[in-house]
Amino acid sequence: MTSYSYGSTNAPGGARPPASGPDDVGDASVGDLVGHLTGDLSRLMRAELALAKAEAKEEAARAGRGAGLLAGAGVGANLVLTFVSLAVVFGLGAWMPLGWAALIVGVVWAIASAVLASSGRRALTTVNPALPQTTETLKEDARWAKKPRG
Repeated sequence: MTSYSYGSTNAPGGARPPASGPDDVGDASVGDLVGHLTGDLSRLMRAELALAKAEAKEEAARAGRGAGLLAGAGVGANLVLTFVSLAVVFGLGAWMPLGWAALIVGVVWAIASAVLASSGRRALTTVNPALPQTTETLKEDARWAKKPRG
């Protein structure tokens, strides 16, 4: 699609748009006006689509970060439970039976894992899939389209 400005000779089909500006229809034919309107609507829809894509990409990145935090919490909890727990259990085993020491260590690491999971969940709650900026501009477009001209 060829882009042009009012007053230029680059209009589609060789027609010359009104020379006095976009708000003054002058002697333009109905066909020219409809052509300008459809071109403007087409550009508007492309701009709205580009905005929606940008917002969706941003929200997906935020969701990915939250999911990564949760995955990191799971891996970290597993490694910690495996290696540090054994060391602490045997350390506490010097003062108490190993069974009680293992139970105490397990409860402590369960609390730590819950804190990490809560942080990841909180990060995911900030993700807004509703695309608020796109929604607002679409509402503005609808108000503009309904506004009587004359």
